[in-house]
Amino acid sequence: MSAEISTLLRKDALSIFQQGIDAADPYQAVKNCLSVSDNKIELALDLSDSSQKRTGQWSKVYIIAFGKAACRMAQAAVEIIPAQLIATKPIAITNTENVQNLKNIDVIGTSHPIPDATGVAAAKRVVEQLKNTKPDELVLTLISGGGSALLPYPVSDISLEDKQKTTDLLLASGVAIEQINCVRKHLSQLKGGQMAELAMPADLHSFILSDVIGDDLSSIASGPTVADNTTFEEAVSILTSNSVWDKIPLSVKTYLQKGAQGQAKETAKANADCFNNTSHTLVASNNISLNQTVNAANKLAYKSVVFSSALCGEARDIAEQLVLAAKQIENSQQEATALLAGGESTVTIKGSGLGGRNQEMALAFAIAAKKHKLKSHWAFLSGGTDGRDGPTDAAGGLVDSDTLNKIKQGKISADNLLENNDSYSALKESQDLVMTGATGTNVADLQILLIRPE
Repeated sequence: MSAEISTLLRKDALSIFQQGIDAADPYQAVKNCLSVSDNKIELALDLSDSSQKRTGQWSKVYIIAFGKAACRMAQAAVEIIPAQLIATKPIAITNTENVQNLKNIDVIGTSHPIPDATGVAAAKRVVEQLKNTKPDELVLTLISGGGSALLPYPVSDISLEDKQKTTDLLLASGVAIEQINCVRKHLSQLKGGQMAELAMPADLHSFILSDVIGDDLSSIASGPTVADNTTFEEAVSILTSNSVWDKIPLSVKTYLQKGAQGQAKETAKANADCFNNTSHTLVASNNISLNQTVNAANKLAYKSVVFSSALCGEARDIAEQLVLAAKQIENSQQEATALLAGGESTVTIKGSGLGGRNQEMALAFAIAAKKHKLKSHWAFLSGGTDGRDGPTDAAGGLVDSDTLNKIKQGKISADNLLENNDSYSALKESQDLVMTGATGTNVADLQILLIRPE
């Protein structure tokens, strides 16, 4: 009976996770916000208030999509906007796993999370389009998570290689994504509102699919069309306080120091003229997907409890907190419960293994469940909605009370693998990797803990 319950819990966890991903479908998100009638374009500004909209009879529209959801977002826009209004062939820049062959759209696959030369070439094409815009035209940007790495356009003082090294060091340091983006903005000619500056004199509107917890638009893809309130001084402080400053290339240090002394161009601030004709719509987010996991769990007869809608912190620490929360549930409730969360954890890499924050959290949960003697039937899934967790082909991990036994049978140590940040090897041994493939969207991570008392 125990095996049957475990199988059911795992099946339910995967179903709930998939419904969370489906709620962030980028194609439908754009369709919900964009319409055209008699060559008049209508842009929804707020999903919760249908009266909030922007309309215009622009002579031409430039469609520029970038991020992990770029293909699906661009496809929806091209289907809606009449061909005679499209200024030039739309561009969709995405990670190689999400590349699709789309009619009438130039799809470019570039590297994520470390930028590459293909991404720089794509960024130059975008800049060329923006330089040709006119006052009665619209630039429609379709922005999604991952866009920061996928559309690199370093300042002339810094080589792509030096920007790659800096990004790599930041990602490995456990620094929060908002801080990483602050540094990225100040090494870029597009990020931090600078794309909005380049789009002048045209009007600009962005449909934004958020992978940032709290949906700070200036952080999503490093806010290329949004005013930036961070500074060169902050970028320097982030690198020094996280012990990265002494490791980064000299060109990056020199440029940031110049900026801090007022000798390099700052990112675009709120009072810049470009924002007079700029607007945005948040079309999908982690919170929207988390709400859908609540609905999905309720339909499967679980009592849903949201553990956090802004999960952050070290992955293995969160895992232990979730186990302790599960202990409280098993001591106080006699009904099947779904403990749900959304957010984005971090991993401070100290070992040489392979994995990602979701796999690390899943493995750490299994270890902590044994440590704290969690007695209920349970299954825990932590997964990235983009289908790729860290530099692996897995979306995350789905563990249960038998996970550690399976790892042990392979004559390997779960604890040692966790310490080496090698959660991928551990979960591969226990057959607990979640493999969705690239999903075409990205709204950060979802956690699903299903508990059924004995």
